[in-house]
Amino acid sequence: MSAIGTLNTAHIGINVTDLDRSLSFYGDVLGFEVIGAGDADGRRYAFLGQDGRLTLTLWQQAEGGYDAGLAGLHHLAFEAESIEKVREAETVLKERGVTFAYDGVVAHGEGAASGGIFFHDPDGTRLEISVPKGAEEAPAPVAAAPTCGFF
Repeated sequence: MSAIGTLNTAHIGINVTDLDRSLSFYGDVLGFEVIGAGDADGRRYAFLGQDGRLTLTLWQQAEGGYDAGLAGLHHLAFEAESIEKVREAETVLKERGVTFAYDGVVAHGEGAASGGIFFHDPDGTRLEISVPKGAEEAPAPVAAAPTCGFF
């Protein structure tokens, strides 16, 4: 343990190019609720969560889409209740025309019980919905390394 104690993730802030488009995606598609919003010097923002708990802050201050070649966020992973919920999310996302990194549920690694779906938000930010077990039969698209590291 560090000198400052144990740290837990409080929320994640994401820069977006179009707040309304991102609110539709994170709200209508992923089920997050707007628990606060505002405008700071022309930069709109929204606090998103579930059951009143803050999870994400979206900031409309990006000039361009996500760039995996720059330092910063690699991907954002959400944990679902079950593999069935992951598959339900996949269906909803496909109906919305979301871009996926892999076809269907994939394992986190060869022989792993954990796995999920890997896709992109409207600005190209890489997202994952996974479970710690239930993906035992799913393929691993990258045999020698974690699947989530290579999308």
